[in-house]
Amino acid sequence: MDYYKLIALYDYIYECYNTELCWHCQRFSNNSKPDFTDEELLTIYIFCIVEEEKFKLKSIYNFTYKYLHSWFPKLPSYQAFCNRLNRLASVLPVLAACFLREVNHQGARLDISLLDSMPIITCSGKRAGKVAPQLTDKGYCSTKKLHYFGAKLHSIAFHRPGKLPIPEFLSLSKASEHDLNAVREILPQLKNRALIGDKAYSKEDFNEVLQKEAGSCIYTPVKLVKGETQAIRQFKHAADKLFSTEVSRIRQPIESLFNWIIEKTDIQRASKVRSRQGLIVHVFGRIAAAISFWVF
Repeated sequence: MDYYKLIALYDYIYECYNTELCWHCQRFSNNSKPDFTDEELLTIYIFCIVEEEKFKLKSIYNFTYKYLHSWFPKLPSYQAFCNRLNRLASVLPVLAACFLREVNHQGARLDISLLDSMPIITCSGKRAGKVAPQLTDKGYCSTKKLHYFGAKLHSIAFHRPGKLPIPEFLSLSKASEHDLNAVREILPQLKNRALIGDKAYSKEDFNEVLQKEAGSCIYTPVKLVKGETQAIRQFKHAADKLFSTEVSRIRQPIESLFNWIIEKTDIQRASKVRSRQGLIVHVFGRIAAAISFWVF
């Protein structure tokens, strides 16, 4: 166990909490300063996911109680631990943003952004999901050829040739939300960018508006035109195939980024989530944990 990393992580979270995070979880009760602090809770959660590969809350709590109790003597009961963590749902997206600010952007292409989404599965598509209806519904993942109930994690990331891209924007939407609609309001804010995505982001009229307003352009693999004759398709086949291959080659690292986050945090499986706050904690807490791996 790397105790130096545990100390460094707590020190960083303590500084972030007292300068920024505290404003997102203010308490107005007599218990505004609990013995077991929010900084300790966040440190335990992130450290156990990244360093000890404990992905379930029960495993995180048991590991802390068994091996880190001398470091956190005021550790509450398991029920209080889970309730406290859910109350910090609004803090974890901000903490993930704090970690992102610390990531070294050396080698990143700030003029090229990669677009993609990843399913967050709360239950299979054969069942009627009832968890967090504000953020989840039934959707289909074409990559995995899977019907599922849950949410989608959308990402816009800076391209780094030969390395994993660095997330610039992350958001959560319902599983049925179209990928382009989920980032439609964000894309016009990205000036003079080459935006690389899959066919889901292909829409000519929106691309024309984006080029005029922001000077940015979305590049996707070539999509077949409805009603186009076979002769025209064969004439353009070679050029379209070369263009699609190059776009897919540039876009591939963002899929590697999602696979790396899944491997490090098991973010895709959210079958144990039972509330909206729990889903936000599950998604953004694990993103923060994954990014902290780069920082420390």
